[in-house]
Amino acid sequence: MKFETGELTHSVIEGIFNSLPVDITFVDTEDTVRFYSESGGRIFPRSKAVIGRSVQACHPKQSVHKVQQILDDFRAGKRNTAEFWINLKGRMIYIRYFAVRNQSGEYQGCLEVTQDITDIQALTGEKRLLD
Repeated sequence: MKFETGELTHSVIEGIFNSLPVDITFVDTEDTVRFYSESGGRIFPRSKAVIGRSVQACHPKQSVHKVQQILDDFRAGKRNTAEFWINLKGRMIYIRYFAVRNQSGEYQGCLEVTQDITDIQALTGEKRLLD
């Protein structure tokens, strides 16, 4: 695939997504799950059955209205990001939503990025490359 900043093969793109220390899910303009990364040890496991399903059907009932508000705000251009964090089984989980827009600013969908930041929060001082 050719991009403005370079060229990558399908295999390399898939490898990049699966190497990132975050879980990624993409939801299209119709709120349908279209993609998720398969990085090892996903925080919220996914199965291929979610592809093509409504993203609202993939969330607990008590949070669906919040997910819907985020998506509605993205669609309306009221916001481009939303973030929150939760404690899950003793780990701090950071969840971010990003509006995906084309070069004209038109809404293309939503990217959900989930990361376990427990070890990051524990960092102190500094560590230099290869120390």
